[in-house]
Amino acid sequence: MDQQRFLEQLAIVLDPKKGDVKTATSVLQNEYYKSPQSLLFLIQLIISHDSSELKQLASTQARPLVSKHWTKLSQDQRQHARSQLFSATLSEPSHLVRHSSSRLISSIAKIDLDDGEWPELPGMLQQAATSASAAERAVGVYVLYSILETMGDGFSSKFGELFALFSKTIKDPESLEVRVNTMLAISKMALVVDAEEDEASIKAFQNIFPSMVAVLKDTIDSGKEDQAMLSFEVFNTLLTAEYQLMSQHFQDLVRFMNDLATNTNMSDETRTQAISFLMQCVLYRRLRVQGAKMGESLTKSMLQIVTEIDDATADDDDITPARSALGMIDTMAQALPASQVVVPLLDALPQYSKSSDPKHRQAGILALGMAVEGAPDFFSTQLHTVMPILYALLEDSEVTVRQAALQTTARLADDLPEDVTKQHEKLMPLLLQNLTAAMSAYKGEEEGPTVDIMKSATSAIDAVVDGMDAQDAAQYLGKLAPLLQRLFKHPDFKIKALAAGALGSLASTVEGPFLPYLNDSMHAMQEYITKKESEEELDLRASCTDAMGEMAVAVGAAQFKDYVQPLMRTSEEALHLDHSRLKESTYILWGSLAKVYEEDFAPFLGGVVQGLYACLDQEEADLEVALGDSAKDLLGKEVTIAGQKVKVAAADSDDEAEDGDIEDIDIDGEDDSDWGDLATVTPIAQEKEIAIEVIGDVVSNTKTAYLPYFEKTIEKLLPLVEHSYENVRKATISTLHRAYAALYEVTEESGQVEKWKPGLPLQVQPTQELKKFGELLMAATLNVWPEEDDPATVSEVSRALSENLKLTGPSLLSYPECLSRIVQTVTELITKKHACQIDMDAVDEEDMESTEMEWLVVDSAMDVISGLAAALGPSFGELWKIFEKQVLRYASGGESLGRASACGVLAEIITGMGDAVTPYTSQMMNVLLKRLGDEAAQTKSNAAYAVGRLVEKSNDDATVLKAYPQILQKLETILHITEARCTDNAAGCVSRLILKHKDKVPVSQVLPALVDSGILPLKEDYQENEPVWTMIVQLYRQQDPTVQQLTPKLAPMMMSVLGEPEDQLTDEVREQLQALVEHLKSMH
Repeated sequence: MDQQRFLEQLAIVLDPKKGDVKTATSVLQNEYYKSPQSLLFLIQLIISHDSSELKQLASTQARPLVSKHWTKLSQDQRQHARSQLFSATLSEPSHLVRHSSSRLISSIAKIDLDDGEWPELPGMLQQAATSASAAERAVGVYVLYSILETMGDGFSSKFGELFALFSKTIKDPESLEVRVNTMLAISKMALVVDAEEDEASIKAFQNIFPSMVAVLKDTIDSGKEDQAMLSFEVFNTLLTAEYQLMSQHFQDLVRFMNDLATNTNMSDETRTQAISFLMQCVLYRRLRVQGAKMGESLTKSMLQIVTEIDDATADDDDITPARSALGMIDTMAQALPASQVVVPLLDALPQYSKSSDPKHRQAGILALGMAVEGAPDFFSTQLHTVMPILYALLEDSEVTVRQAALQTTARLADDLPEDVTKQHEKLMPLLLQNLTAAMSAYKGEEEGPTVDIMKSATSAIDAVVDGMDAQDAAQYLGKLAPLLQRLFKHPDFKIKALAAGALGSLASTVEGPFLPYLNDSMHAMQEYITKKESEEELDLRASCTDAMGEMAVAVGAAQFKDYVQPLMRTSEEALHLDHSRLKESTYILWGSLAKVYEEDFAPFLGGVVQGLYACLDQEEADLEVALGDSAKDLLGKEVTIAGQKVKVAAADSDDEAEDGDIEDIDIDGEDDSDWGDLATVTPIAQEKEIAIEVIGDVVSNTKTAYLPYFEKTIEKLLPLVEHSYENVRKATISTLHRAYAALYEVTEESGQVEKWKPGLPLQVQPTQELKKFGELLMAATLNVWPEEDDPATVSEVSRALSENLKLTGPSLLSYPECLSRIVQTVTELITKKHACQIDMDAVDEEDMESTEMEWLVVDSAMDVISGLAAALGPSFGELWKIFEKQVLRYASGGESLGRASACGVLAEIITGMGDAVTPYTSQMMNVLLKRLGDEAAQTKSNAAYAVGRLVEKSNDDATVLKAYPQILQKLETILHITEARCTDNAAGCVSRLILKHKDKVPVSQVLPALVDSGILPLKEDYQENEPVWTMIVQLYRQQDPTVQQLTPKLAPMMMSVLGEPEDQLTDEVREQLQALVEHLKSMH
């Protein structure tokens, strides 16, 4: 072996100025690393070379070669190499080389100890760990740590001796490094301790735990951030180990970390690490935090920390305690129940909002905004207290407070669009006031409070307009459109992008009335739709692309036709500019245009499909830095590899590696790193998620025109149901279900199959294509859904399946074992025993309050029950026996979300079963009558709908008629509740009662009350127009005197409901009502 040439190649890898790195890497891999002698040479370099950089590189390169070549060396060579390497490591002055060399020793030890060789190693390590030299003690313990990391469970028989040793080294009086290395070693033992079989180790760990906390304190006091970071990492690791290890100390540890976080005398790094640990507690030990009711005190602490927010970095990405605290509030709001997070924030809001300190006013409203996403349903019941405070802060004298209020407005509007936009008359003038004042005050500065307000106000207007009804938004169109067009001329590209976004939202909300502003808006944006010189320009181009897509949907095919060809040309060019956000916007644009042009989009489909396939076909290779495990010692440090400076960061680090191509010098693709969690979601994976969703849009809207590409598309999609990124899995299952529904609709409309009929065996056979695709679809669904551990993905699969059962009937249930597996998965989900619901903590959750995300999982699973009822019809009764107990339990439970959800699903089950619900009438009626008097408006509303359906469908007249007086009495109250569609559902229920047993309802009292209440015509739930107007038509047919007297009041309501929007009535009811109107005209 030419050792000099070998050394030259390694030198080039370290310093690219000495030669070509790729060539050097190739020479190393193909000429040297295939020989066992290369391993000996690398070990010799570690032992004897002067350069610590070269020794470091030699260690990392040697480690993956051990598994290939170590046993091929002679006994004498191995013995000599072991001995020399161990001695050299003990005396090595460089911290990094000591660590990487220790890891190399652990790799050799793993093979040797398994083969019964190197029997003297444990004694050598014991001797080193108790040496008189602090440096030798540090190495001895670090090698033990490396071995435990590599083969921890293989050492379990030695845990007693190791705990005895570590109980001494963790209190090393001289060396902090020894104490930290001991902590690292103990954390690796913790990960493999079996709590049930090794009580002695649990006890030993519990005894040593206070000393571990002491070491953390020491690292903080020493000011050595790298040591402190490793110590915090140990405690983060322990959160994933057996809970019994920390059970005695968990609450004290949380309090200690909370004290660190709130202590302003500590460094920002220490405080953010403490907050990061608390965040991990909430994620990994959620039920322990919740059960000990720690959420409230943590929320109050985080709110206090938010008051430190620095105005100067309000828009920066710097990680500060205040920003970390906002992130913690967001995490807690999603993971813990509202009572422990949102309620304390709401309780504190009045005091904070009235504080004389603007930082407190800013913190109170910012923190509230961070919590909205985690508990939107709860927030919707509290807006009456939140909105007056928000209005006041939108007019605050301090610009930072107004900006915080604008940001929270945007968050509220995003997550509660329906509720927030009802307040538009008070809210929109305040938003416009902030925007116009900032535009007037602008003096050309590049940054500062005026620019910040323009950005935040535009974002808030965008969010609010996006959630408004068309009629409400139209009244602001004349003022808002010109204002946003003017704002688009601002020199700041970010402001231009936000203005484009708001214009797009305005257009998509008001639709047709936007037409007068279309030309000017498109003309203003056209200049930027071809820009490609800088990142800023490409970001703006993406925002303009999004806005143009929304405008196309708003004004319709005919009005947008002149813009389509040039827009499609620039969109295809955009895919080659290597800008993820622009690619995603391009895909979304295609989805929008497919929605506008439907089958007329066919001329563009070839290019569109090709572009989407190209996205799905992209290779996803994570950038790997081949430093192996030694990189753990480099966390937070900059290293130079192939001439590139790279900052090494762990998965939960706040720093990102600098961009740059890093030469991968890994050996034979062997991943010798144990820190797999460094992998992140790649931009390509996120592009794929959007592309898959857009395929769903294109297939659903172009229908027949898409058939030539259909089979190939399914082939491309199916493998992605097993993608490592949960959002790709989620999008894929959703799009496959949409594709099946689209194919079914095309097949039905073309007359190839009749309209489906409920029940199994199938009464209407699908085509061969549908059968084949359905089988693939259900195989994919049942491959993911029962085992998936991401709650959002599980919810989406449930939703997609439920929707498809309602649209396409029972054909998806006809495959072998399909129905039984669906029933099993739904049962697991509604009893909270599914993989995505099983917490790490073995805690009884029966008495625990649920979060809204947890309810979403259960709620979407109950939607599948209603889908099964729709698809199976009368035969669903047998399955109802399986689900009945749990659904009725939720309907009578202590949580309002559960009661509302269960009442909603009962209504749909009753509708699906039809008169087959008769045997279950008594039990359902008893539960629903109680819920008509529920404290929560949503539950009352859903119960009213369910009761109406039960009266309509059931043939158990005795039970139904007995309940009439009680139903009518309770509906009287519900008719006056304006939230949660109560009035509409109560009106529908009353109408169904009259239709079924008119003689049991005092029509002469009930009908005038209904007509005079202002409820008609219904404003929100158009589905309930069907029973309401069917009932009124029937009363006219019966020549009922009460309805005849009310004709002058009913006539304008009839004209209103027959007008726009057309979806107010079904075709059948529209026909009946039109005939009634003609009859009444002829009579008068």
